[in-house]
Amino acid sequence: MHLSNLKLNRRQFIGGSAALMGMLGLSACGGGTSSSSAAGSSAGSAAEAGSAASASSFDGNFVVGFDQEFPPYGYVGDDGEFTGFDLDLAKAVCEKEGWTYTPTPISWDAKDSMLNSGQITCIWNGFTIEGRESDYAFTDPYMENRQVMVVAATSDVSSLADLAGKNVVTQADSAALDLLSEGGSQEDLGKTFAKLDTIDNYNTAFMMLEQGTYDAVAIDYPVAVFNIGDKTDEFTILEEPLNSEHFGVGFANTDEGKDLAKTVEADLQALDADGTVKKLCEKYADQGVSYDLWVLPKA
Repeated sequence: MHLSNLKLNRRQFIGGSAALMGMLGLSACGGGTSSSSAAGSSAGSAAEAGSAASASSFDGNFVVGFDQEFPPYGYVGDDGEFTGFDLDLAKAVCEKEGWTYTPTPISWDAKDSMLNSGQITCIWNGFTIEGRESDYAFTDPYMENRQVMVVAATSDVSSLADLAGKNVVTQADSAALDLLSEGGSQEDLGKTFAKLDTIDNYNTAFMMLEQGTYDAVAIDYPVAVFNIGDKTDEFTILEEPLNSEHFGVGFANTDEGKDLAKTVEADLQALDADGTVKKLCEKYADQGVSYDLWVLPKA
């Protein structure tokens, strides 16, 4: 499926942003699951947020919590170094602010406890806002994303309806899982599956799809593009998406977290204005990242 099929008209989104912001109650990626593409916060996160005030204050060491197996937003590059679109954005923000940039891979299901205990400064990893509005201090949305289904190229599945009675897998605590589980917008679809399982990372999920253990993988579109790579003759992305969602940078839901969210949001706007964001989008274009999906208005 071409990226052009996924584009949200930026004017349409921005034109409705006032209503959206009122709904989100935001102060201003990356990830969940998820990752957050990554939606649906872990149980107890709201309670954990209440204890976040006791965490140590931000001292200029900007510790970015991310899933190191969630390309193109955060992953281990061929050189063994942490890289990715969101990590590059975070690094650029740190350079602008004079902060120390510290990328820190985390277990996705431990993200809330790490954030609210002060072990990480933020979650920046294709982190879905929808469904998490009250649990974090978010920046305004900066990127539009969609959840999709990937099947084997030889599969008889060509639509979401064809997944009835099939075995589907997604990442634990992910946006796709939230969508397909009880209370999610695709709950009815999820109930038609023979089973819906979760796994720690999408690399393994694609291996199991290739082996025939599962019939489909529910996943973020850019992550699907990255994992498919040059195997376009082996995997197919269904044209019909599961949903459309938006990424933000998530901080602890405290006064300090809200202030940091505002600062990072302003920096992202400045990085967009000076052309940095567009260059980074072009850098990861072959992995499904497009500047056409950038939705944060310029200051």
